[in-house]
Amino acid sequence: MGKTEHQRITKFLSQVSFFSEVSDASLRHLCQDLNAETFYKGDSIFEKDEAGNAMYIILEGRVKIHEHRHVYGFLGKGECFGEYALIDNQPRSASVTAEEETSVLKIERPHFIDLMSNDNAFAKGILSVLIKRHREVDDIQRSLAASKKQIELANAKMSGLINGAMDAIIMFDSKYRIILTNPSANRLLENDDVIQRNVLFFFDEVSAALIESLVKSSLNDHSNTLNKFLPNSVKVIGSNEKETLNEGTISKYGSDQETFYTLILRDIEARLLAEDQINFLTNQTRYLQEEIKELTRNYGILAEDEGMINVLNLIEQVAHTDATVLINGETGTGKELVARAIHQASPRNDKPLIRINCGAIPTNLIESELFGHEKGAFTGATASRKGRFLLAEKGTIFLDEIAELPLDLQPKLLRVIQEGEFDPVGSSETIKVDVRIIAATHRDLLDYAGKGKFREDLYYRLNVFPIEIPALRDRGTDVCLIAQEMIQQFAAKLNKTVVELSESDKNLLLSYHWPGNVRELQNLVERAIIVSQNGNIDWQAIIPSSTENIPLNARSTSENILTSDQLTKLEKENILRALKKTHWKISGKNGAAALLKLRPTTLTSKMKALDIVRSI
Repeated sequence: MGKTEHQRITKFLSQVSFFSEVSDASLRHLCQDLNAETFYKGDSIFEKDEAGNAMYIILEGRVKIHEHRHVYGFLGKGECFGEYALIDNQPRSASVTAEEETSVLKIERPHFIDLMSNDNAFAKGILSVLIKRHREVDDIQRSLAASKKQIELANAKMSGLINGAMDAIIMFDSKYRIILTNPSANRLLENDDVIQRNVLFFFDEVSAALIESLVKSSLNDHSNTLNKFLPNSVKVIGSNEKETLNEGTISKYGSDQETFYTLILRDIEARLLAEDQINFLTNQTRYLQEEIKELTRNYGILAEDEGMINVLNLIEQVAHTDATVLINGETGTGKELVARAIHQASPRNDKPLIRINCGAIPTNLIESELFGHEKGAFTGATASRKGRFLLAEKGTIFLDEIAELPLDLQPKLLRVIQEGEFDPVGSSETIKVDVRIIAATHRDLLDYAGKGKFREDLYYRLNVFPIEIPALRDRGTDVCLIAQEMIQQFAAKLNKTVVELSESDKNLLLSYHWPGNVRELQNLVERAIIVSQNGNIDWQAIIPSSTENIPLNARSTSENILTSDQLTKLEKENILRALKKTHWKISGKNGAAALLKLRPTTLTSKMKALDIVRSI
């Protein structure tokens, strides 16, 4: 160490509180055997429980005093640490790590003891500092003794209040150092030795930022009044890594010179679990109420058509099993009605039927909706949630629009079908369920599978018992049967006169193509009842134009408007021409139904409605 550097270090040491009473000459003696060491960010200077052998003085930089994750504080330029190692070799009480590039002076115990023994001025200076500190302690003790009784009384009252509280009470100063905790707080923090530790280190990043912002805002407005509820719940992380959500209040007290804060926290985990259970039961009740509402409607599945009678027979066959059912049919044909009929006729009818439209839920939410999620699984998941499969336990789940289920989620559904188990989002715990699965689609799933839009193995698992619902246009006079039932329902609901369908009304209903099927029929009937006057309905104004069903050679080029009777006559004549051309053969490749592009059952129904009989 050069002379200039020697002088600089001597001057530096004279400004360190530990050596403030030591003469310059003695400090020069001290500098003769000092070692300067440099540590970089993250370097350990010494670890807790190591034998102490030296004291350190920070020349430049910053260090952290800590025990594992918990930080006691930070030291900077001119501050000392490890002083006790100068007089004994007891284990270090904490670890010290460089927070940035840090230079320190290291005073070895033998050198210090040698100076104390051989340099009277050095020993006198050190003792003067210690005596000064001792006197300061004595002054404090005398001051405290003067009001000992008052302090003891106040402390007894405070201790009884704080220690008996069920809520966690944490007091800390403006530097976030904990100064007091009650037993409830120690249990929450999983630590009985938290005094002087930074309170923020017991919270996750978001919660720590919230508390810090509240403290800083109170300091900035120079107000001693802070007493408010925490605007959000905060997450506490205990020393044993246990995480809990808490609600609470924060208050401020003290003077301009010294400010303290009291944080009162209440664990809300139990309440969240109770709320989750309540939500689960509420959802289940809501589903059951919806089922009751649907089941109490008077029009269910009404059918006289052979194709729909076959559907009813299939429902009866499969209802008493647990087989997976795949319902196919155009939009509006009543796929959900068939699913509900299967559930109601099954042994599971005392449990809920949970319905979910796979095409109506955003892709990023459908997995959580079906299988549930754990707290913290994604942003905003502040509590665990049970999915639809768990809501349907022992009951039935109806997956409408199954073709819209994302490809990456299909293996998880396949696992539920095959194994009866799944993992909620964000959980490694496997949950077993006993659920009957009914799926529905208006798509050709096999074609979708061939195009890579649907898993072929999932299709075959779903297609154990397929049910094809015929379109309304292919159900013959069922359209009139259903319409009459709907008329009675809407008339009662809207307090209108019940209207009976005439033959011409029925012919109009039969002549329309019904692209929207039963759902479209329901909407048109409701509209008809709303606008009906004195029991009269103008069905021609309600039902969309049916001219597309009239052969081109039968349409008037003069754009004459045809009456209902004229339309019925044209249709009857068109059917008769087709029957005569096919020699009254109705079905088959060369039959009248194929010529008219109708199903044989539909043609038969139209012939019956139009009173078409082959003459003998």
